[in-house]
Amino acid sequence: MTFKKSNFLKEMSWTRFEGRKKDTDLVIIPSGAFEVYGYHLPLGTDTLVSVKIAEILAERVNAIIGPTLEVGDSTALEEFPGTMVIKAENFKQYLWDTVKSLEKWGFKKFLFINSHAGNVPIINQVARDLQSNSEIQCAQIDYWRFIKNHDNGIIESGELAHTHASEAGTSVMMYLYPELCDLEKRVNEPPKTGDDYPDIIKYIPFSEKTDSGTIGDATLGTKEKGEKLVNRSVNRIVEFLVESWEIKELEEQVLEV
Repeated sequence: MTFKKSNFLKEMSWTRFEGRKKDTDLVIIPSGAFEVYGYHLPLGTDTLVSVKIAEILAERVNAIIGPTLEVGDSTALEEFPGTMVIKAENFKQYLWDTVKSLEKWGFKKFLFINSHAGNVPIINQVARDLQSNSEIQCAQIDYWRFIKNHDNGIIESGELAHTHASEAGTSVMMYLYPELCDLEKRVNEPPKTGDDYPDIIKYIPFSEKTDSGTIGDATLGTKEKGEKLVNRSVNRIVEFLVESWEIKELEEQVLEV
């Protein structure tokens, strides 16, 4: 059996970690959630996507992938079976202890690949506190919102393409994890109610917006769209790391989009 050389910290021996740390001070931290994702996608979709994007990036830029924060605060969705909730204060403390441990071992660049909107403000707070050390650099990729900026010519259903378990998310999962997509159960479900006050933040249970857990047209998702969204997003992140953080790309080859 051939030994597998992994970029995941959890899959390294301590001696291999020591050797790898001589070559990089960039750590990628994936985070997501366990929550309803329509009839056709798994509860861990957010986490699965963030881990796979982290894995693709690590191969491109010689990064180490730190612990995955698998569960976030999905309180608004907890009426749906299988949804799990980590309260914000607990998530923040767990993340803080994680990054401080990584800082102890010499990491100075922290890239958070996050696929759950509820984690965004918590990661922001931790990143700003972490950067009180002037040697530390942090950046967060709010993945589902991030790909909205890079979908030109790919998606078909407009703004609803990026809502929950809809065209974009379904496409990404069809590309990254086709074996976990139950495509016969995809639905086209517009939001149950309109929003006359989109400029005001409200706290509405998710069950009042959707019966299935999908908002939008998941039937428009394709593997080809997912591949383009993933490649385009990864290329953009690598560009940022190379240009802004002076990270060396291992393979001077841009993924086709």
